[in-house]
Amino acid sequence: MADAELKTGFGVELEIGYRFMPHLGAYAGWGWNQFKSDGASFAGTGDTDFEETGYTVGLQFIHPLGTSENLSYLIRLGGIYNHIEVENSAGDITADSGHGIGWEIGVGLNVGLGSNWHLRPQVGYRALSRDIEIGTTTTDVDLNYIAVGVGIAKVF
Repeated sequence: MADAELKTGFGVELEIGYRFMPHLGAYAGWGWNQFKSDGASFAGTGDTDFEETGYTVGLQFIHPLGTSENLSYLIRLGGIYNHIEVENSAGDITADSGHGIGWEIGVGLNVGLGSNWHLRPQVGYRALSRDIEIGTTTTDVDLNYIAVGVGIAKVF
């Protein structure tokens, strides 16, 4: 992101979905992801955390693999409305990009566990471009990353 060398991050997301056709549904949710950076960058010197927080909405297609009732593939495409906060080593927020629109795409599996519970391993790509102002300097940053995750879903 800009000249900051980001390490592998981690995060958490919560979503709800509604299936309005046999294999097609909509989802909406909230998420928080954190990326650490060591050393000097546009945000200053020392350890810096970059936190992406915001909302997601989109469509997902879930279809059985062959004749299996317990294994399906999942494809999703959506938009994000997130912001990026910059935190120093003391945990103080030194900059906030404000919310802006980005996008995401993902693929995964939907594994039936019984009693309408499903395991959903996924891999996706996210892209968000924002301006971050630190002091009198404005930096255009692009936060683009591959996300790997595992979710648990309850179908009603």
